[in-house]
Amino acid sequence: MDRLEVPVTPLSLRARILCATVLLSALPASAQVALPEGPGKALVERACVVCHTLEKLAGPDGGHWPAFGPGKSRDEWRRVMAFMLSYGTPLSKADAAVVTDYLATAFPGPPRPAGVRIAGPVDASIREWKIPTAGTRPHDPAVAPDGGVWYTSQAKSRLGRLDPATGQFREYPLKADNPRLPYGVGPHGLTADRDGAIWYTGQMDGHLGRLDPKTGAVTKYKMPEGAGGPHTPIFDRTGTLWFTLQQGNMVGRLVPATGEMKFVTMPTARSEPYGIVINSKGVPFFTQLMGNRIGTIDPATLQPREFFVGSGSGPRRLAITPDDLIYYTDYARGILGRLDPATDRTKEWRSPSGPLSQPYAIAAVENIIWYVEGNAMPNMVVRFDPAAETFQTWPMPSGGGVVRHMVVAPDRRLWLAGSEVDVIATVEVTRVPPVH
Repeated sequence: MDRLEVPVTPLSLRARILCATVLLSALPASAQVALPEGPGKALVERACVVCHTLEKLAGPDGGHWPAFGPGKSRDEWRRVMAFMLSYGTPLSKADAAVVTDYLATAFPGPPRPAGVRIAGPVDASIREWKIPTAGTRPHDPAVAPDGGVWYTSQAKSRLGRLDPATGQFREYPLKADNPRLPYGVGPHGLTADRDGAIWYTGQMDGHLGRLDPKTGAVTKYKMPEGAGGPHTPIFDRTGTLWFTLQQGNMVGRLVPATGEMKFVTMPTARSEPYGIVINSKGVPFFTQLMGNRIGTIDPATLQPREFFVGSGSGPRRLAITPDDLIYYTDYARGILGRLDPATDRTKEWRSPSGPLSQPYAIAAVENIIWYVEGNAMPNMVVRFDPAAETFQTWPMPSGGGVVRHMVVAPDRRLWLAGSEVDVIATVEVTRVPPVH
């Protein structure tokens, strides 16, 4: 295995990270954080750090993180704790009540913003399918060449497939090499190759996996020690698989034909590479969630480049239009942003539901941008027309929980995963008025 600039990080990190934020966002280990005193502190330190670090509770130097949390209303802490119990957090209901009271007292915050509804000229419908296994926490969706819709079952260590024509589900269990991991493989992202095999990121178990849907056989490509678990995968036009490593602060590349892997470390420390796309020239671009940046890598030289997109920003996912403009959801500030890599110029629009709406999943259908406000109540599916600079919104029927990722199918339907409500959903445009 060929690798570049793999940093050395504590071995305990892999056992502590989870694929994405639920109660807290994971952060590479740094200075010790002292939580406020109070009943429930010891329970938080015992139960929550299995998957989360304490830095995101207290923030840097003990200060609160802004839109990344953790401040929540008491009702929101109850909702989060109820979900974490269904996820398998090692707390009794009585202890969970103590933890909820502690968190609501130590880290108060405003309630989730109401989703703002904006009418517009486009008619669209949203349909949802309930996943058969409760507590699955579907994280990312993918559409295979045969039209099957796949998802990662992050909390139940499996992959799932929905046949949209019949509504039938099939699930494929995944096995971790380390049996002591609390959530097993912890599959996060996934994508299909040209032959219909499903590639996923086993973030807790530190591997890339290739699932053969016909046999259920899995081939694993292990990450080197210190790299952390892989996060989001995507194929370029040559069939090379690129993937982000949030905790390792790297982007990796796998050539499936040879098994060769290489890794590139980001110039900005602890920038947390997250969502990733490929432009029309085969060049990967990715967000750097904690680095206020969007990065790219030259596929020939593997040289990284970073674009600063604003102080206090938190670019989480991104989409690319046919003219190679990069649109990104700024989770920290409640903003939809656009980067023109040719000029380094950015432009921003405030998301309809406001600064606490936490825009997250995003995709482009030609030059139209679709994204989801993951903290709005309910989650709002947002359509943005860059030419007119106008928004239109639709509520998720189930509320959405948190929609973390979505993809575009060949028929231009959008597919989403509602992680906290165990649904797979599709958004279909049924009418677009003619342009006069």
